[in-house]
Amino acid sequence: MRIHHLYADETGESHFRDIEVEWVEERRGSKLSARLPATGVIFRQSKADHDLDWHTAPRRQYIVNLDAGVQITASDGESRFIGAGEVLLVEDVTGKGHLSKHIEGKIRHSIFIPID
Repeated sequence: MRIHHLYADETGESHFRDIEVEWVEERRGSKLSARLPATGVIFRQSKADHDLDWHTAPRRQYIVNLDAGVQITASDGESRFIGAGEVLLVEDVTGKGHLSKHIEGKIRHSIFIPID
């Protein structure tokens, strides 16, 4: 399982990298990761044309897209489409930030899981 990770380096440039979930337990036909810290759950509905210019993440958080995706562009120029069912960890809370663009033309529901 892959998590898209968006972070800022020491100069404020944002970048993507992939995090592979580490499985630490197998039980009843399932693999489980270690328990990760979280401080709540926020549900979000975004308009179909909800694009955001350059911005930083408001907090360190996981974002899980439920029914539509979003194109995220890091300040280093790399762009990724984060589709429905995919997980994004945003940690670019300082620096140049990133762009968000809805490209599927439909309302997007997502879950934010803050980790601070």
